[in-house]
Amino acid sequence: MREVDERRIHQIFEVSVWLKGAHALIECLGGILLYFVTTGAIASWVNSFTQDELIEDPNDFIAGHLSQMASHFSVANKEFYAFYLLSHGLIKLLLVVGLLRGKLWSYPASLVALGAFMAYQVYRWSYTHSPGLLVLTVFDAVVMVLIWHEWRVVRRHRPA
Repeated sequence: MREVDERRIHQIFEVSVWLKGAHALIECLGGILLYFVTTGAIASWVNSFTQDELIEDPNDFIAGHLSQMASHFSVANKEFYAFYLLSHGLIKLLLVVGLLRGKLWSYPASLVALGAFMAYQVYRWSYTHSPGLLVLTVFDAVVMVLIWHEWRVVRRHRPA
């Protein structure tokens, strides 16, 4: 029975790592895209996206905030977010590859990196109160528990 539980936990671990890898790829693509798109193009896209909603309801919370954020989106902000997304995504991709290949260095490195990302996400949440950051942080915490468990299993079964 214990072997079935371990196999199930390992499957959940692998799925969560693959999801982290998919998220990392999206971050990398988003970062690259941000480098090449102008702030004017971003503002124009957001305005066309929110225009109908704001015509229908000028007090629409989400459309209003998106429109306001786009109008204040500077080149410095764009470059920061592009760098952040690309570096964050590349670090996670490196760790995901290491975890999926069972490389011992990747387990503690992933725990440290995820812990740092979670600390930053909580810090950002204290300013933005974004529910998405909380969901991401909870998911990262679950992945950390799975990585810790998998690391213990891998070390226990590796020859000395």
